[in-house]
Amino acid sequence: MAEQNNTRPRRSKSQQTVDKSYAHLQPQALEVEKVVLGALMIDKDAYAVVCEILRPDSFYEPRNQIVYEAIRGLSLEEKPVDVITVTDQLAKNGKLEEIGGPVYISELSSRVASSANIEYHARIIAQKSLARQIISFASVIETKAFDDTVDVDELMQEAEGSLFELSQRNMKKDYTQIDPVIKNAFEVINKASQNKDGLTGVPTGYHKLDDITSGWQASDLVIIAGRPAMGKTSFALSMAKNIAADFKVPMAFFSLEMSNVQLVNRLISNCCEIQGSKILNGQLQPDEWERLDKRIVNLYGAPLYVDDTPGLSVFELRTKARRLVREHGVKIIMIDYLQLMNANGMRFSSRQEEVSTISRSLKGLAKELDIPILALSQLNRGVESREGADGKRPQLSDLRESGAIEQDADMVLFVHRPEYYHILQDDNGRDLRGMAQIIIAKHRKGATGDVLLTFRGEFTRFENPDDRKASKPSCSPEGEILGSKVNGEDNDFIPPLPEGYDSFGSVPY
Repeated sequence: MAEQNNTRPRRSKSQQTVDKSYAHLQPQALEVEKVVLGALMIDKDAYAVVCEILRPDSFYEPRNQIVYEAIRGLSLEEKPVDVITVTDQLAKNGKLEEIGGPVYISELSSRVASSANIEYHARIIAQKSLARQIISFASVIETKAFDDTVDVDELMQEAEGSLFELSQRNMKKDYTQIDPVIKNAFEVINKASQNKDGLTGVPTGYHKLDDITSGWQASDLVIIAGRPAMGKTSFALSMAKNIAADFKVPMAFFSLEMSNVQLVNRLISNCCEIQGSKILNGQLQPDEWERLDKRIVNLYGAPLYVDDTPGLSVFELRTKARRLVREHGVKIIMIDYLQLMNANGMRFSSRQEEVSTISRSLKGLAKELDIPILALSQLNRGVESREGADGKRPQLSDLRESGAIEQDADMVLFVHRPEYYHILQDDNGRDLRGMAQIIIAKHRKGATGDVLLTFRGEFTRFENPDDRKASKPSCSPEGEILGSKVNGEDNDFIPPLPEGYDSFGSVPY
């Protein structure tokens, strides 16, 4: 009999094992939810503590959501919050029976004797809510990833946008008592006093510009704008060379239009004073080869990190910027240019709304990383339609696609070359040939004004006027400036020459 019993079939381990992945519970803290609601009904000041931490959908239990909504409504109307008023409010809303009647309200209030730990408990609920949101987000993305009809690149953009939106919605920063802020401010002032040149930020390499700005300041969003062919990218690259190669300050350059090689070619042209066309075709003269060999060593080892990802999204930028700051100690970020960025994954009713989100995100990133962010931007055609020398001067209202750019920016600079419009003298009679105006149109922390720089278009280079005596340009006013490919028909605009001037913008001898 014993042998027969031993021969009975046994259940396999696979039959006995339960897949626990199907038994996962949503992150929740029901008892804590009840404690928080009870504390809100016994302490009139408790709502002010949790209002910035909790929303109705932060609660897992649906009836707890309804109760919290009623408490919030009473608080916003500045009415007392207790068992009786909450019960009455729920009755008026027709939700009293849905949550279990007055019995459930009494049960909530009886669970807690004080609101001493309400903030700690509220943060537990908020964390559980965020965890549920992440699970929901991951589930949607997982489902779509299994769908063969869904484009993976589009799904990536959607995932990035949704996750960015989620992080922005749940990112809260508490207030700070002023004493530690005063201490930090004093340390900054004391450190600045030790600098004889008065620079407190990242130097630009341009003396008069640094005098006005004291260098690019931490947490600032700086917009550098101009019409096509004004030399925005040349100005940005000239500063990048000054900052990274000359001052050895680590910086990141995000080029959304040009490739890394094109960008470096223009840097070589700038640094070695060799025309870009010659670098492209390699037809250099012996003296130019010598100059190339001698000066290119200045670029080697420069802490300049270049990224040429096209169609960069704000989420990608945020991720890369954080890593660059953490791993390479980057002190300044430059973006060429803002209108080529996108906020994919988020839905917008217009391009203006999307650009507003991008500029707001850039300002938030600058504050988060505590470094200046410089973003190039296009101007609309308002400049071309205005007449006269003053009419060609850019204005804040000319910023393309969004007024939010002007609002979010701490500083707005315009790159303006009057020579391009055949304006060869200013009001003071100064010769503007080969010169460029850097117009500081907005400056939250200081003065506005104009800075005059020498522009050498053949080398896509901006210089201090006192670094080299200004000479007549060796090429057309446009030099070797290449218009942006996204400007379309804007590049076709060629201002008519004033009477008496040749094709180089000079008076014929």
